Amino acid sequence: MKAIWNGVVLADSDDTVVVEGNHYFPRAALNDALIEPSRTHTTCQWKGEASYYTLNVGGQRNPDAVWYYPVPKDAAKQIKDRVAFWRGVTIEP
Repeated sequence: MKAIWNGVVLADSDDTVVVEGNHYFPRAALNDALIEPSRTHTTCQWKGEASYYTLNVGGQRNPDAVWYYPVPKDAAKQIKDRVAFWRGVTIEP
């Protein structure tokens, strides 16, 4: 699977975990050169506290388009060390 935004591959992996319709990619598959840390945090009742990255691709920013759970709850342990995408990022085989 590939995560793509503005024609650029952000992450590429055959090892994704699907939770609630979202593909979670291994964190190591994400291109670090395309992300910036974000101060945003949200809470999911069963997954825990999410943190975010902002995409920066060719000078275009997509705030908080990547999320992850640094310390997921036990019910979501399968997404530890993984990232997911939204806000216009497409997931393709």
